[in-house]
Amino acid sequence: MEDHSIPILPILFFLVLILLPLDCTALDTISANQEIKDGGKTLVSKEKMFQLGFFSRGKSKNRYLGMWYKKISYGTVVWVANRETPITDRSGMLKLSRHGDLVILGSHNRTVWSSNSSVFNNPVVVVQLLDTGNLVVWNKNSVIWQSFDYPGDTILPGMKFGKDLVTGLERFMTSWKSTDDPSIGEYTYILDTNGCPQIFRWQGKVLASRLGPWNGLGFSGFPVENRNTIYITEYVENEKEIYVRYDLISSVVQRVVLTWDGKTLFLQWVERLKDWIVYAETLGDSCDQFSLCGPYGMCSINNHPPCSCMQGFEPRSPEEWEASDWASGCIRKKPLDCGSGDWFLKISGVKVPDTRRTWYNVSMTLRECETTYRRKCSCTGYTSLDIRNGGSGCLLWLDELMDTREYGGDQDIYIRMAASELKGHGDSQSDSKELKRILIVVVLTSSVISLVLVVALACRKVKNRSHKKKQERRYMLDEKNKSMQMEPFDDIPYFSLSEVAEATANFSASNKIGEGGFGPVYKGVLEDGREIAVKRLSESSQQGLDEFKNEVICIAKLQHRNLVKLLGYCIHQNELILIYEYMPNKSLDFFLFDETRSLMLDWPQRFNIIQGMARGILYLHQDSRLQIIHRDLKAANILLDADMNPKISDFGLARKFVGNDTNAKTKKVVGTYGYISPEYAVHGRFSIKSDVFSFGVLVLEIISGKKNREFSHGDHRDNLLGHAWRLYKEGRSIELMSGSLQASYVASEVLRSIHVALLCVQHLAEDRPTMLSVVLMLVSEGALPQPKQPAFFTGESHSEAQCVSMVDEYTLTQLYAR
Repeated sequence: MEDHSIPILPILFFLVLILLPLDCTALDTISANQEIKDGGKTLVSKEKMFQLGFFSRGKSKNRYLGMWYKKISYGTVVWVANRETPITDRSGMLKLSRHGDLVILGSHNRTVWSSNSSVFNNPVVVVQLLDTGNLVVWNKNSVIWQSFDYPGDTILPGMKFGKDLVTGLERFMTSWKSTDDPSIGEYTYILDTNGCPQIFRWQGKVLASRLGPWNGLGFSGFPVENRNTIYITEYVENEKEIYVRYDLISSVVQRVVLTWDGKTLFLQWVERLKDWIVYAETLGDSCDQFSLCGPYGMCSINNHPPCSCMQGFEPRSPEEWEASDWASGCIRKKPLDCGSGDWFLKISGVKVPDTRRTWYNVSMTLRECETTYRRKCSCTGYTSLDIRNGGSGCLLWLDELMDTREYGGDQDIYIRMAASELKGHGDSQSDSKELKRILIVVVLTSSVISLVLVVALACRKVKNRSHKKKQERRYMLDEKNKSMQMEPFDDIPYFSLSEVAEATANFSASNKIGEGGFGPVYKGVLEDGREIAVKRLSESSQQGLDEFKNEVICIAKLQHRNLVKLLGYCIHQNELILIYEYMPNKSLDFFLFDETRSLMLDWPQRFNIIQGMARGILYLHQDSRLQIIHRDLKAANILLDADMNPKISDFGLARKFVGNDTNAKTKKVVGTYGYISPEYAVHGRFSIKSDVFSFGVLVLEIISGKKNREFSHGDHRDNLLGHAWRLYKEGRSIELMSGSLQASYVASEVLRSIHVALLCVQHLAEDRPTMLSVVLMLVSEGALPQPKQPAFFTGESHSEAQCVSMVDEYTLTQLYAR
């Protein structure tokens, strides 16, 4: 009987031959000049979690290069390259150039999308799809480009969400236009770095909601009870980047998605259901609408209506509130009066207000925060920056409190209230007794500490004298292959290198608070508890032994409340170190030229800084035993103590003069462009009038909040001096004032200060007043002489303009506090 059965083994062998090439195309990498075509092979990660290729959604014929899950939920797209430039046919091709540029080509080899990541130092490049969902272009072991830096609507575990402060790269989420259209939609989710960083959700150009700032446990607008043990969240903020990142700590699969209709969902894959479930949602009720209740309003989802005013406040428009329109917010029942001792009211369990107009300090305690800023009328509230372990850091509001809501969490906020308003709050009698008890304790403690410090300092002085006698009378310093000798400084405290290293935790990077032309600056704490700022000469510094000696000799013999105090020095082999008193509020430029921090400087504060600077310079020129020309007065060299009083620093370029010998000439012009007088910049002649000129520039910067060197105006090309001169001639000097001073300025003081400044920046040195005249003019009410045209003003006479382009900026060390 003839056998008509079909042979099984040959058929199976044939099928294997067909299917094997398909499996072999599942590569996770391609090299330079290789390609992936639409309809051809794809990239598949090593463990087959993710796949990369071309796709379409729904009924659309548009083709996109994207990435989706392969092992689970096949087709769930997590990243799209050419969102805004789809290909309308199947001609698409992904290609990696030999220089590392990843490109998508359409018909006729038209470039549709590019990673713009070319490098030319090493052509050995590959692109790889990782099991994390990151598409990476490698150059040996370094990353040239990665898809994790360019999120779409999805954040995967391990992705950074935030800003690279070095490159300016921002990693944020944007929704799809619809479920079938991956082009950029209406919603954006972003980590905003203005003020204290916080997360915003934008709907077009409208701020829709706010997650709040990081408080150590999570974001202020994401309650603790909604957090979990499935993933951990990391928040990083340093000088290079600010970002948040979450990582899974279990075997579950999760992703964060910004949906096309604006929801931000934590989605988790449930294998049993073969579906994604909503594990958490960052926003979900009416109180999440940004500033639903307006300024000083409080939103509570448990109340009806949800909006109410904070204690001590009442609706700005009762009629609108009756109509359930709360956007106008609330106003104070009683106005503030800093002079009568305003206080702060504690409100517990809140999502803190909008932090775009805030200032923050990570090293302050909550008590230091309150003590320091109670007297600042611009401070409207404060809280702990980190709520863990009882709280740490200081977060300070400088504007109306917006978008506050009640939560059952651990975050508290302290709101500035009029002293009269707080009299009826709680048991005033018990509060008064408690306050008295605190004052007694503080006085007694301060007395004991003072006594201990006196004894300790006396012992220290005896020890230092003994120590100095044992010191060699000469120190050898090898600088730039030259042998130099330097005598010890008499009557100036000497610190050993071991003492300085111990005070700064061995010059720890975490103690570094700034860096300038001299070198790095560190914060330290001596054995007796004194906080210090340590300037350490770096090998790359343009300054050297001469500047070091000059600074020590000059500043050590100068004693004035408006000059920074030198506590001592250290010389050890190649080490040159200066030890100063610590200035907790950094330098004037740190506040003056920052849009948010400048709000802390109201007009009384600025006028106090102007007068303090004037008194300090007068002391240098006339009242000190040395008689000093500073030569580098600028905003960065004006330090601010705990009470924001100004102290002049950096005397490395200072020069002594005797009696009437107030003029000198040099071939080496040093200082900072924008503050240098014309006769010094062009001819090298400097005098006390050079410092007067710099002071005048500083006054105009303090009033306007603008840098002279970087000033620009749409109607002319003058610098700040020229602009001030134009306004003065037109009788509009008040327009020079910063808009942030509108609520606190005294017009007569502002106009007088501008007038004095213009006298100081006159072109000819002999026309400028002395600092004694400046001090008297600032505090008197008499008539002032008319100023002449300022230096560097080109608007009227180009022949009188001085060219200072040959002057390079010589940046000195800036003592920064954290």
